[in-house]
Amino acid sequence: MLISFVQRFSRISRATGAARGMMAGASLAAGLVALPGTGAARNVVAYNPGVEAGTVVISARQRSLFLVMGNGTAIRYPVAVPKSGKEWSGYAHIDGKYVNPDWVPPTVVKRDHPELPDFIRGGSPHNPMGVRALTLDRNQVAIHGTTHKMRASVGTAASYGCIRMLNEDVVDLYERVNVGTTVVMMP
Repeated sequence: MLISFVQRFSRISRATGAARGMMAGASLAAGLVALPGTGAARNVVAYNPGVEAGTVVISARQRSLFLVMGNGTAIRYPVAVPKSGKEWSGYAHIDGKYVNPDWVPPTVVKRDHPELPDFIRGGSPHNPMGVRALTLDRNQVAIHGTTHKMRASVGTAASYGCIRMLNEDVVDLYERVNVGTTVVMMP
């Protein structure tokens, strides 16, 4: 979903620096290996996208977000991507990291869903941002968690522009990236 953040956040974490890279071709090996000891959907996969380690690559076609680890591997997370008419592609950077962010529905979301409240406090089980949000330097777009009710949308094209993750996966990604990290969105 597109997001409008309000000034109050439970905690804001700002960091500096991250890998930057240019997008080349991407290839994904067939075999997936689960991370030991996790119940989350993320996997370590063979991946050589031609970008620097630390770059986040999102494949709308594969409904996957890849955190490039280097040495030909990446952590793959399943995601919900923008629905038809809301797609975007190209480069962005993470410009904010938020724990339990508040949410105000953007005008386009409110128009399509007038039943939504005008404000949902962070930490609410009804907050579509979930437990973490990584805002991008694109207008009202973030990589974020989700509600329990919306978990089934992960793996589909369902959002208004944002990248939706399982809460346990967005917490993992949140801990691994910094403000300034390059994000590449591929069709």
